Amino acid sequence: MSNTTTLIIAEAGVNHNGDIKLARQLIDAAANAGADYVKFQTFKAEKLVTATAPKAEYQKGTTGVAESQYEMIRKLELDVEAHQQLIKHCKKRRIRFLSTAFDLESIDLLIELGVDLFKIPSGEITNLPYLRKIAKTGKPVILSTGMATLGEIEDAIKVLTDSGCSRDDLTILHCNTQYPTPMRDVNLRTMQTIADAFKVLVGYSDHTLGIEIPIAATALGACVIEKHFTLDRNMEGPDHAASLEPQELKEMVSAIRNVEQALGDGIKLPSKSEYPNRAIARKSIVAATSIKKGELFNEENLTAKRPGTGVSPMEWDRYVGQVATRGYSADELIDA
Repeated sequence: MSNTTTLIIAEAGVNHNGDIKLARQLIDAAANAGADYVKFQTFKAEKLVTATAPKAEYQKGTTGVAESQYEMIRKLELDVEAHQQLIKHCKKRRIRFLSTAFDLESIDLLIELGVDLFKIPSGEITNLPYLRKIAKTGKPVILSTGMATLGEIEDAIKVLTDSGCSRDDLTILHCNTQYPTPMRDVNLRTMQTIADAFKVLVGYSDHTLGIEIPIAATALGACVIEKHFTLDRNMEGPDHAASLEPQELKEMVSAIRNVEQALGDGIKLPSKSEYPNRAIARKSIVAATSIKKGELFNEENLTAKRPGTGVSPMEWDRYVGQVATRGYSADELIDA
């Protein structure tokens, strides 16, 4: 992962609704948008939640109220064959495959499938055995920190680094897990707080509506941006309503790439494109009135006007009081 190029993860998540055809279409949309990764979720419902685990409030609003969390996510599982098909389709579309494991067996599956990094979701930040297992893979790790305190982030980083994850291979994402996240709760400056506190690469996992906040996060130094997307926000399922549609995802990626270019290297110099404007927009010392040879230059017979091709007005004090070595017409540039 680079701290100069933003890694963009298009989060398909469970927006495939358990349909492999829909999952392939999500890969197509992410590839067409120019994202670096398309990310799914790998889990076994019986390993992830108890049979009676409640749903989040936003999930109750987007799925059946009577349905348990177990019943909801059981329908959204992807089996081994589905993973293999999706990886194959990602290679065809030249976009990298990524998935978040939500249980220990799913970590093993992703290792077998050859993922090149691990993304830890916010809910697993306090799962000690899970953190240790991922750290021991030796793969780069991206850790989301929704719902976490700074102390909990510190604890998770210690587990990961003590278990084999290099700090150089660790990226911490600021995140808010409410879908959608109210703007007042984004607290984007926390991303920099995390960077300052732990000296790690940082990024942002976004659940707000729209694309403004990921763009702002990029401007603030995010090296990873993660954003949910769907083919249609009106589809049935827990995460569609708070996701971008394909055209919005494409616009977000384009805007982030523009921001990357605009950030530059921080060295203040005239840019290549603006350099010719110096002669147009700057001024030179010119004769305010006609000046005879042998006359002294003074505040009344000199002025500063465009173009900037002559003596810079920063030399004003050196010229005032000098003797004109030749005559000048009004508006004529004074010789160097």
